[in-house]
Amino acid sequence: MARTAGGSEVVKQARACLRKAKTAEELRQAQAVLLPLELGLSMPQTARAIGVSTGWASQLRQQFIQAGGTPADKPGRGGRRRQNMTREEEAAFLQPFFDRARSGGILVVGEIKQALDRRLGREVALASAYNLLHRHGWRKLAPDTRHPQADPVAQADWKKNSPSSSPKSSRTGPGRRRSG
Repeated sequence: MARTAGGSEVVKQARACLRKAKTAEELRQAQAVLLPLELGLSMPQTARAIGVSTGWASQLRQQFIQAGGTPADKPGRGGRRRQNMTREEEAAFLQPFFDRARSGGILVVGEIKQALDRRLGREVALASAYNLLHRHGWRKLAPDTRHPQADPVAQADWKKNSPSSSPKSSRTGPGRRRSG
């Protein structure tokens, strides 16, 4: 036998929220409270009616009741829940490497990874060092395929008019006869 639904103290607030809900989440929270209390639906029936899983419907209901009859404004998933350092600490950690790179040096990711290992007191993956650099605007620069001041027209003209310096054109190879 199922338990009777609690939360009768927030029914008025749930009705008001149902009328003025601006997001689907607010609407679902109010419905998760009202449907079991007003219509006597079970949690699986309520979940099916509002289009979520039974567990999620229960969570929505509890959030609304615990918030005292207002739609709970929970931040969404995302962000850096398992961060090793704050953004400011990361910037301070990378500053010496960036300064060295600006003065003509190069960034060696292996060195940064080793320094990161020492700073955190444990081994981290090489990808962690690359992710750290990416978060702070560093990108891997590759050399250009051509010189910025190159003149393609002059290069093409040179190719057409230059004397052939190929050793194949002046020498006869095996099986070739020299006429003469």
